[in-house]
Amino acid sequence: MEAPRTRTGRLHQAPNCHLTKMNKDVLYHLALDTESHNFRKMFSDIKHGIGIPSLSIIFHEIVKLLHYAECFDVVFIRIGTSGGLGLAPGSVVISDCTVDGRLNPYMELVSLGNVQRLPSTPDANLAQQLLSLSHPIQDGFDTLVGKTMCTLDFYEGQARLDGAFCDYTEEDKMTFLHRIHKEGVRNIEMESLCFAAYCNRANIKGAVVCVTLVDRLKGDQIDTPHDVMEEWQTRPQKLMAKLMKSELGIE
Repeated sequence: MEAPRTRTGRLHQAPNCHLTKMNKDVLYHLALDTESHNFRKMFSDIKHGIGIPSLSIIFHEIVKLLHYAECFDVVFIRIGTSGGLGLAPGSVVISDCTVDGRLNPYMELVSLGNVQRLPSTPDANLAQQLLSLSHPIQDGFDTLVGKTMCTLDFYEGQARLDGAFCDYTEEDKMTFLHRIHKEGVRNIEMESLCFAAYCNRANIKGAVVCVTLVDRLKGDQIDTPHDVMEEWQTRPQKLMAKLMKSELGIE
């Protein structure tokens, strides 16, 4: 017998009262149903990971899924949050180049003791198509194309002062951030390098679109109200909706 689990936090419930009255619900497109599968046992403890290792794993399996599904004209778009450089928080950055912590435009993959360098430039045409769909005045926020730095950790790799370890001064930090800003870096996150490199490797058109939650040239901590940040996080999604409508010919 499955031991009872103590849970905290807010239980997610769909806002549809009819679901509780159904003897069986079929999720057709996922090939799952509530009668044959124990959703709580299968999915209740699943959490999304952070950074390149987690992304690498799911990328492998999604690409295999697409292979078996015989999909055509696949496009991948990574959306999410990031720290900005010299931008008003809430701005959206479409990556035209993703670089590592040394500003190298490739991901180093160690396999069988050998190092492979995988180019990590997103699809230029897709980036420009996304940019063309943005309208700052109508949208209420700025969208731009810029270079994204992808790091292997959240603290020292991003020149933060608020980690458990920090072997550099605030002056060192600011010198570094201003240097990479001068090199064209406009935001920092933890997945784009692998995402772009693997899209290239798989011959899949890919784009990286992230909203900035803070200007790292002004500080490390985010003090924006939660409801404002929630709205900011919908901005890449709104741009994706425009892209899908454009592709489908919907006004």
